[in-house]
Amino acid sequence: MSAVVIVPTYNERANIAELTDRLLQLPVELDILFIDDGSPDGTGALEEELARKHARVSVIQRGRKLGFASALITGYREALKRSYSFVLQMDADLSHDPAAIPAMIDAAKSYDLVLGSRYIGGVRVIDWEMSRIFLSWMANTYARAITRVPVHDVTTGFRCFRRETLEKLDLKRLKANGYGLQIEIAYRVWKSGGRLGEVPIIFYGRRSGKSKMTRAMVFEAGLLVWRLRLTR
Repeated sequence: MSAVVIVPTYNERANIAELTDRLLQLPVELDILFIDDGSPDGTGALEEELARKHARVSVIQRGRKLGFASALITGYREALKRSYSFVLQMDADLSHDPAAIPAMIDAAKSYDLVLGSRYIGGVRVIDWEMSRIFLSWMANTYARAITRVPVHDVTTGFRCFRRETLEKLDLKRLKANGYGLQIEIAYRVWKSGGRLGEVPIIFYGRRSGKSKMTRAMVFEAGLLVWRLRLTR
């Protein structure tokens, strides 16, 4: 059973080569699909070079910054055009350890959506300030309390879908423009009867580049959970 990992990118040139090497060394049949939003630092050009070098790497160049959620949905649509059994997503900044992928794929044989959780068995985060860990943990607590999604880490961006789960998900119905998409998808899968599973991961702070999280994204996610709760 084959799998693909979707990696949205914007100004991640310093991280892409190492991430690609680590992904290609995994003991699983895994392709890499980069979705680049016209990174001015040359990320897209490097991804094209890696795609020419490795048959398992492909790139969608979108030419301009259209946003994280839009990039993921573009990746989902492209993955469904191919014959993958499992579709994963992860961040490009090396905060998600590729070594967790085999366990996530294995768990996805029993669950419809598997989340790489930072908050199983305590806080599993390295190289983050305590204030940022607290805010992330509180954001998860807030989102879970309102949506009632029964997982520890509903905001995680490291996840694995069964193909059938994405096929059933109405991508046109998704409303979030930023990182709130993580909450929205987990909620919709769960409310439709999907089985949610979690695999413990260690989350690492970004080594280079800048975070793409903005106050607008945080605000959107804060309102989104209420809209999900109050809308059938």
